[in-house]
Order: sequence, then C-alpha cells, then structure tokens
Amino acid sequence: MVSDKPVILLTGASGNVGNALINALQADYEIVGMDLNPAPAADASIECDFTSDDSMALAMREIDDVLNGRPIAAVIHLAAYFDFTGNDHPLYHELNVAGTRRLLSQLRSKAVERFIYASTMLVHQPASPGIKITEDTPVEPGWIYPQSKADAEQVIADEHGEIPVTILRMAGLYDDHTAVPTLSHQIARIYERDIKSWVYSGDAMAGQAFIHQQDMTDLFARVVSKRNSLPDYHALLAGEDKVMGYQALQNRLGQLIHGKQEWETLSVPQSIAKPGAWIEEKTEPVVPDDFDHGDKPFIRPFMIDLSSDHYDLDISRAESLLGWHPQRRIHEGLAKLVANLLEDPAKWYSDNGITAPDWITAADDKQVNAEKIRHNHIKQFRQQHDHFLWAHFLNMGLAFWLITAPFLTGYQSQSMIASDIASGVALFIFASLSLSWKLSAARWACGAIGLWVLNAPLVFWAPTAQAYLNDTFVGMLIIGLAVCSRPTPGVSIVAAQTGPDTPPGWSFNPSGWVQRMPIIILAFVGFFISRYLCAYQLGHIDAIWDPFFTGTPGNQKNGTEEIITSSVSEAWPVPDAGLGAMTYALEIITGIMGSVRRWRTMPWLVMLFGIMIVPLGAVSIFFIIIQPVVLGTWCTLCLIAAAAMLIQIPYSLDELVATSEFLYRRKKAGRPLLRIFFTGDTDDGPQEPKPHEFRRPAWAVIKDMLGGGVNLPWNLALGILVGIWLMCTRLTLGVDGTMAHADHIIGALALTVIVTAMAESARVLRYLLIPLGAASVIAPIALSAGWPSVVSGLVCGGLLIALSLPRGQINNEYGLWHKLVR
Repeated sequence: MVSDKPVILLTGASGNVGNALINALQADYEIVGMDLNPAPAADASIECDFTSDDSMALAMREIDDVLNGRPIAAVIHLAAYFDFTGNDHPLYHELNVAGTRRLLSQLRSKAVERFIYASTMLVHQPASPGIKITEDTPVEPGWIYPQSKADAEQVIADEHGEIPVTILRMAGLYDDHTAVPTLSHQIARIYERDIKSWVYSGDAMAGQAFIHQQDMTDLFARVVSKRNSLPDYHALLAGEDKVMGYQALQNRLGQLIHGKQEWETLSVPQSIAKPGAWIEEKTEPVVPDDFDHGDKPFIRPFMIDLSSDHYDLDISRAESLLGWHPQRRIHEGLAKLVANLLEDPAKWYSDNGITAPDWITAADDKQVNAEKIRHNHIKQFRQQHDHFLWAHFLNMGLAFWLITAPFLTGYQSQSMIASDIASGVALFIFASLSLSWKLSAARWACGAIGLWVLNAPLVFWAPTAQAYLNDTFVGMLIIGLAVCSRPTPGVSIVAAQTGPDTPPGWSFNPSGWVQRMPIIILAFVGFFISRYLCAYQLGHIDAIWDPFFTGTPGNQKNGTEEIITSSVSEAWPVPDAGLGAMTYALEIITGIMGSVRRWRTMPWLVMLFGIMIVPLGAVSIFFIIIQPVVLGTWCTLCLIAAAAMLIQIPYSLDELVATSEFLYRRKKAGRPLLRIFFTGDTDDGPQEPKPHEFRRPAWAVIKDMLGGGVNLPWNLALGILVGIWLMCTRLTLGVDGTMAHADHIIGALALTVIVTAMAESARVLRYLLIPLGAASVIAPIALSAGWPSVVSGLVCGGLLIALSLPRGQINNEYGLWHKLVR
C-alpha cells in the first residue's frame, strides 16, 4: 500500500546525521534512504554508489518503484566524503562533486519540490574576531574538503534546472555525546592533559560557530515544510550566533574536566608549530596492524595555517525566511559532552572515533572506572612530584656549581670551561622547568645534560684531576637527581595504576631491589677501578698499583701500566678506561631508576640496562682474552673490573627475560608494541601489596640478593676451576706460544659461559661447554703440543663436556620462558 505521506529522498542516510534526520522527519514524511550502505531506519533503503553512473541509474529505477508516480517533496543530499588529512583524496571529486552531478542529472526528469544540499560554512573566506560572516561573504575555501563542497555548490547552481534549491552552509555539528572532530579532539587533549592542550599557534580570540544536532534537524524540517515558499535558489548560514574563542573553549573545558578556572594556553609561532606538526606526522611509526592501529596525529601541518580562521555567523537570513533560531548553546553543550565523557570515557572515545589512551582501554577491559584511574594517577603523580622537589632544587644548585667550578678549581682547559658554563646555564633552565609537574619531561633534558657533563672530561682530555673528578661526579649527580627521583616521567597511566608487580607465572620479581643490588654494587667496584685507570691515562697520576704482573722484560711499566697505554688502548679517540668508568656510572644510575615494576613500566630502560651489561660484559672478556695473547702481559685491576662486569651478567638476565615475555604477551594481545616499549603497559594478574624488601633480617636480604634467580651447582663450580686451570697453563705447565694462547682463550670463554649459566633462566647456555671441551681436546693434537698439554687438554675437555650435562637445581618459575630452562 502506497503511503499518503510526502516523500523525502535522503542521501547518506546510513550516517549519524542521516539517522538523526530520519528520526526527526519520519513522523510526517516517508523517508527513502539512499546510500552505499543500508539504512534500516528509513521506510525504504536503496543502496547506491554515487561514483558509478550505472549504480545511480539502477537506484533511480528502484526509487521510481517506491514513488509510484508521486512527487519527491524534498531531496536532502548529505552523501559526501570527508577526512582531516588535508590531502586531496579522489573521492572529494568523484563523490562530492561528480556524485552530486550524477544525482542532479537523474533528478531533473522527476518532480522534485526542493533540493536541499548540506554544505559547510567553511566554504566562505574566514573573518576576523568581531566581524560576522554572511551569505554574501566571498566563497574562498581554505583546504580541500570545503573546496569540494564549494565545487559541488557550483555544480548545483549550473545544473539544477527547474528544481528549487536550498544550500545550507552549516556550522560544526555536536550533540550530547559527539562533536565535530576539531572540538572532540580538543576535549580529548585537555582530558588527557596532552602537551598540545597547552599550546596554540593561532589567534586565541578566534573561534568557530557550532550547531546542536537537534537545532540542525529542526532547520531541515523547517526547510522541508516551507519548501514551496522559499526562493528558487538560495543559500543559508546555519549555526549559533554567538561564538566562543579558542581560549574561551579552553577555559570552559579546563573548568568542566579538571576544575580549573583558566586553562593556560601558550602561543607558539606558526613558523615553529607547522614544522613540528610535519615532523610529528612524518615520524609517526608505520607498523603492522597487529602492533598498532596506525593512527596519525590529529593536528596536521595544513591546520596550522587555518588556526586563526574565525567563523562568526550572521543567521538573520535563516531567521527571516524560516523563523529558525538555535535553541541550544555550545557553552551548555560542553557540560553535557564532558559529563558523558567522565561517565564512560571508553564509550565517548569510541562514539567520537578517537583512539582511546591505553589507560582507558585497559580500564574498559578490566571493567574498572577509567576516570578513577586517571584521577588517582594525577593525585599520586603530584604527591610524588611535591615530595621530590628538593632534587630539582639541588640540580639548580649544581647548575651554579658548574658555572663557577672552572674558576674555583683551575680547569686549565678553555673547552672544558666553556662546556661547564654552557651546561650549567642549560641545567638551570631545565631544572627550573622540572619544578612544574606538568613539565616533568624537562627532567630528561636535565639527564641528557648530566650525561654530557659526565662525558666531557673524556672528550676534552681533562688536563687536571680537579676537572675530571668534578665533572664525573657532578654529571652522575645531575642524572641521578633528574631521572632517579620520583615520579618517573614518561610512564603511561595504565602502567602506573594497573597490573602486577611480579610477572605472570614467575615465582619472584626480577625488578625487585634485592635483585638489582648485586649489579649496582659490582658496578661501583668497576667504576672506581676504571676511574683510577683513567686518571693514569689522562696523566693525573704517575703510577698504577699492580701487585702481581711486572710487565714485559725491558719495560719499566708494570702489567697494568703497560696494558692501559698499549696501542689497543691508545687506538680509542678518548681514554678507554674513562669509557669504562662512564659505562659503570650509567649502570649504577639505570640500576637505581624505576620501580619494582619497571620490567613492564619501563621496558626501554631494562633493555638499555641489559645492553650495557651483557654485550659490554662480552667486550670486557674480549679484552681480558687479548691481554696475554696480543700484549704479552696481564693487568690485575683490569681482571678485577672484568670479573665485576662478568658477574653482573647472570643477575641482569632475569629482568631481560621478564621484559621480553611482557612485550611478547602485549603483542599477542594486539597492543601497540613500539608505544608500550617506551611508556609501558598493564599486564595479566592483580595488583599486589607493595613489598617492603628491606624490612627483614639482614641475612634474609643478603640471601635473596645473592641467590635470587642465580645459583652455582656443583658441576658449574668444578667447571670454573677447569676454566681457571686452562687460563693459567703457561704458569702451571710452562706452556708457551700458540698452545698457551689457545688454552687461555678456551678457558676464558668457558668461564664466561659458566658464569652466565649461573642464571637459572640461562642455564641452557651450559651446553656451549661441549664445543669448548671439544676444542680443548683437539687443540693440543692439532698444534703438535707436548704430552703435558695433550693430557691437560684431554682431561679438561672431557670434564667440560661431562660437566655441561647436569642441569643443576632450578628453584624458581619463569613464566613462558620456564620451558626453555633445561
């Protein structure tokens, strides 16, 4: 049965605006939806691809069947392509312009009482604050989307024929839950306290008009109802007639979301903001979908050029022709938008098509209140920041010390004087900024300055002991005060507020303080030894203590002095012992940084910590190997420092394994891996009561410190004796030449494997003793050595192979990794 209601043909009917119009008009009109996707709410839904002539013709034949000879009261043309990239997409022409032409071409043969085109106020040239835009303001779009709308308007003007036309140039749309992207992203930035919420490159007094969805549907209803009394062709501006400038919006949102009466917004010159937006866009990582959603930054370079555009609308023409005046205001509308955001952040972000921050997503997954997580995080962050303000004041004091120290201590180096003065000035600036909890990222800049101060004596070959001593200790202090104080900057809200302390499936926490203490203590040993050796290389002291090795015959230097002034050491552009001291210093600092959850809150730090220990430990072993082989002598202090570095390796592996497991789990869960690597994430398992590791008897702390995840089974203990024997055969058996070098290399490598395999998580590495044992057996025979070396090689080789077979006791669980602990 054919309805007696007037027919409205609605293109773009499946979208949010289309659905709103269907709901508003359906009581009085029969709505025929026309879209690429079905529109179930419409009385009739016709699928149509507006970029295809054939599809358009087929859709019109279906419309004829629905009309059954009736006229079309109104065609409301919403279908259009839109994005915020600023790039010229083919659909801007094919859908917005050519699609409109196809539609008009088919409609000219039908009885259409009014063609209503949904355009945008952005087709007009923007005005300055205080000046209204009217329908007579020049059409001069500023970017590709409004340009496509202006082009479509021109097509309508040229080809509408006898069909009466109304162009509605509408303001930015919003309702109680969603808003035009520019506004919704502004709300999200302030809600998240994004750094970009505090900066703006345009005129903060400029603003853009908005229109509430209900006022918009009322506008369309009035146009349809008055379709026969309106001018044959005209355009109307539609929006609220009072505009809030950017700063006013900022203040309103800051007050609604955070209770702040004024949201401070700093002006950034466009010459800085535009390159910054370009860099952010171009450096956004391109990663597979299972790692990230591929979201690009919302603020694009072209937006910077439009940031001062002002659209304050004169709606007097719509008032006189339609009797229409908006009944809602954005000032009150923001309150409802924010209330819905705070009530259900995950839904609000989804409704507005914005990728929610990790802490909102995690809260939604864990069915907890995201707003409570955010509130607790800010509260705790500010409390911790206030408690550690002294650290930033001390760095400000160290800044003045750096500026004055060269003159008080007599540096005798213009380069170092200039370096310390410049570093002191920069440190004072960034330490001052660090006093604000909002600018906690400035602490990383302080840490970078400290790193340079630590390194400067090596770069400039500090001529005095005072300069070397001052900069190395002050550099360490700066870094420690900047990045070891709480709260740790850069950790995501979800990582800080949710998730367990102990990795899932683990029986202990590899980031616990008792796990880190052996590494920190050993790093101090290596640090002081390396500083002592570096002082000799820089010429600050005349001799180095070495009780065992006298050096090569005819050389007045002892073994230590000979090695650290050898061609190998002097091949470096800076003192190699100084590099070692700097590495140990950074080990100490990175060992102290972060909480007991840093295996998942700061994965980058754990990996950096591991890189400094494991690969650099291997480098230390290499230098120990080449001492007698290449240089013909030994260095007692070098051996001690290398041993300190080597023993750190098993104590550091557990944390590396835990962090690797964590990253693997988050990747499998579809989380953005690169972002999590730098900011951390939650993990499976409940939050645990914070342990008080040192509120126990001293013997219990020491036991956990030495044995957590590390032990020495009897077979590995015997293997150590075998390795030492092989390294010393030139002393015990009088072996010399190539055979002595071979024994030394095999023994040193065996010790490295054994010490590393002391870590339960790396126990499988003991099987590397098998090829080393085989080499020990073969080497004396291949080198035609004497019978003592042959017997020693056979015995030691056999022992290494046999001792590699028992696994030894495993006292702990290691989650996913445990099946590899063999």
